[in-house]
Amino acid sequence: MIKLNRRPLPEAAVNDPNSVEMLTVWIAEGELHCSIKIGMYTSMGMNEVAAWGRILADTARHIGNALEEKQGLDAREAVLRISRSFYDELALPTTSAQGKFIKKN
Repeated sequence: MIKLNRRPLPEAAVNDPNSVEMLTVWIAEGELHCSIKIGMYTSMGMNEVAAWGRILADTARHIGNALEEKQGLDAREAVLRISRSFYDELALPTTSAQGKFIKKN
């Protein structure tokens, strides 16, 4: 059996029977691999693009807070630097984003 290097599940996700995993990101075989739940917001009559913008912004803030706690960086400065890197990567990608949708098991 393969032992995967997984992050712990948040307690709220474990406790809430309605919790939904929206995004999982892995570095494997030297590349980034993602599992993304697309369509949930659209099916609820919400703007999917805006919802993902909020998810990515909230994720950046969580990373900023973690960098402040673990490495002493100022959280707001970390988020600013993350956003600059984000826009730089969108403007001039260093890797290609390719893949396919996989069926749920």
